Amino acid sequence: MDYKITRLELAAAIDHTLLKPDATEVQIRTICAEAIEYNFASVCINPYYVKCAAEELDGHTPVVCTVVGFPLGTNVALIKAKEAGIAASQGASEIDMVINIGALKDKNYTIVREDIESVVKAVTPGIVKVIIETCFLTREEKITACKIVKESGAHFVKTSTGFGSHGATVEDVALLKEIAGDDLKVKAAGGIKTLVAAMDMISAGADRIGASSGIAIINSLP
Repeated sequence: MDYKITRLELAAAIDHTLLKPDATEVQIRTICAEAIEYNFASVCINPYYVKCAAEELDGHTPVVCTVVGFPLGTNVALIKAKEAGIAASQGASEIDMVINIGALKDKNYTIVREDIESVVKAVTPGIVKVIIETCFLTREEKITACKIVKESGAHFVKTSTGFGSHGATVEDVALLKEIAGDDLKVKAAGGIKTLVAAMDMISAGADRIGASSGIAIINSLP
């Protein structure tokens, strides 16, 4: 099948991800080397390894992406902002934060908005991607969450942590893209392991893919 995308173009849309709790420094340095070799957009790693990744990627195209309030999103805004600020000071250019899912479901939208705004403020001019964890939300909650992300100054709305009951779906990506429009980008993550899956997400409107199988995806492109 002709996907009409080059390896470089596809790689530039992938965050090369390792968020396992037992990830080691050797593994982090390995995925950084892979990110450089394949020209991925970033490496997405846990906060403890930001300094390590920043050292490995210094002077290269891939940037350091890390997670905040991960994977539950239940930290208070002050803690999320502090965590994000520390990560930025250590070399993270992109922050993937988890919203306060319970507050969203309780319709405490001010809390959700202030939560996001605190992280955006802490890392400006860094990129903030906001994980809404679609597997826990109704369709209306997904729409509301996406609108709040859009209003809060973040740069991406992201589907999933990869730790929920399921990851990204084509339907969710299409819905988020419809609400996001041109003012907000969409990141699909969770369970994307094949070229077909990745291209389906991109076709549905994803601007970025979060995947631990990035190399296999790239190498599957004819």
